Amino acid sequence: MNQKAQSNFWNTPLTSSMIKEKDVRMPEMLLGYFIGPVGGLLSSGIFTSILNTYFTDVLKLNLTFLTTLQLASTILIVIANLVVGQLIERTKVMAGKARPWILLSALTLSAASVLMFIVPFEGTLKMVWIVVAYNLFYSVAYPIYNTANSTLVAVSTRNSDMRGKLASFTNIAGLAAMGAGSMVFPILVSFALKENQGLWFMAMLAVGILTVLTVFLQYKFSRERVTEELLEKKEDTDGEQRTKTVSMGTQFKAVASEKWWWVVMVFYMVFQFSGAIKNGSMSYFCKWVLDNSALGADAWGTYQSILAVMGAVPMAAAMVFVNPLCQKFGKRLTVSVFLMLGVAGGVIAGVGGSHIIPVAVGVALKCLGSAPACYMILAMLADVIDHIEWKTGLRTDGLTMSIYSSLMVAASPIMNAVFSAVLNVSGYDQQLIVGDNVQSALARMGISISYIWIETAAYAVCAVLLYLFFHVEDNLKEEQKEIESRTRAADVGK
Repeated sequence: MNQKAQSNFWNTPLTSSMIKEKDVRMPEMLLGYFIGPVGGLLSSGIFTSILNTYFTDVLKLNLTFLTTLQLASTILIVIANLVVGQLIERTKVMAGKARPWILLSALTLSAASVLMFIVPFEGTLKMVWIVVAYNLFYSVAYPIYNTANSTLVAVSTRNSDMRGKLASFTNIAGLAAMGAGSMVFPILVSFALKENQGLWFMAMLAVGILTVLTVFLQYKFSRERVTEELLEKKEDTDGEQRTKTVSMGTQFKAVASEKWWWVVMVFYMVFQFSGAIKNGSMSYFCKWVLDNSALGADAWGTYQSILAVMGAVPMAAAMVFVNPLCQKFGKRLTVSVFLMLGVAGGVIAGVGGSHIIPVAVGVALKCLGSAPACYMILAMLADVIDHIEWKTGLRTDGLTMSIYSSLMVAASPIMNAVFSAVLNVSGYDQQLIVGDNVQSALARMGISISYIWIETAAYAVCAVLLYLFFHVEDNLKEEQKEIESRTRAADVGK
């Protein structure tokens, strides 16, 4: 497609951006970085919370099959994210490099969200269907959306403080989607959907329709100012572009030589993977570990919603003070100190045993402690990307965000596979109904460790790692000013 055709296509009423301002304003923040991503991430939030329960308790899939499926699919997931990252890096159109893929995701993500809930076969064909449908979501549709969505913060603006706000909005959207998956959907499952596959399908069809509308809204109310700046910088006087695509190998050499890039990636991997096994084991914890005698066997969904609310409220409250604290004390110190508060909350929840009150209090403190890390991770990555650009002259958004997205997307299947193995080894009985409440003590212990203690230990590791080794903010403003000076000098020299 030539440049004129591209220009015409991206200037149509359907595909042109509604955002025209030079600076980021509230409509863009609200619609492009909150409401849009809520719909885009909703299926993932539901799957993270309840998909494993659907597989084991509704479809009655073999635990060994599930472990194998989730681990094997991780290879495809990582490859897909790396490929998508490079596709984004090579996309150079007026709409930007990430936003065109957001537009595509409005269709692919919504369709893939529904396929696992159709399952028209039994026996071996049912397992084949699940393998295909599972990978269409996790290895195709979700990597396209998540990598593009993650890239938007870094290319939206060079203003570090504003990127912090956008990163907060994006991560709040992710938490809202996760909250819907862990608060609303479990109640729907425990009291209405139960083991009725047809009702599961209708519920996910509604989610798919919502995804189409909100992701398209995100596309319309976003803008890539950094991408536009770089495209303008590389235009000849005759208006034809001569952009140079940086290879994956060149990008990797640039990021691999930067210690702070490794620190933030290891930090995020530990943080994300520990959260994934907690989320995947949450419904099992509420079913088999908590004492449900007061409200009845079907109340496990209510208990899960209570824990989700206790986690969501402090996370929402933290939105007010996280960014001001990070601006005053820095992201490194703020995130590290709050993570240690999360460790204290994890200990309280762990010693609470089967009692909902101490567990809920501990979960609330743990989620409050994790809030700055959740809100600031994209901003920290964007800071590192700017630092690498200052050092090497290269933008590494594509590779960095594809690896970030790989870790995010791969976390759930890998840790669900680990948790399925824990259930298998500990003697989890899929045929028991909740009212029996006679899962083995070993199974209950494995569930408790997965839900509480793994993430608690991970927070301590992350706090130490970040506090001691992550100092990218120290000279960032001066480095960004130098990047701007280089850009102005290049413009004058045209």
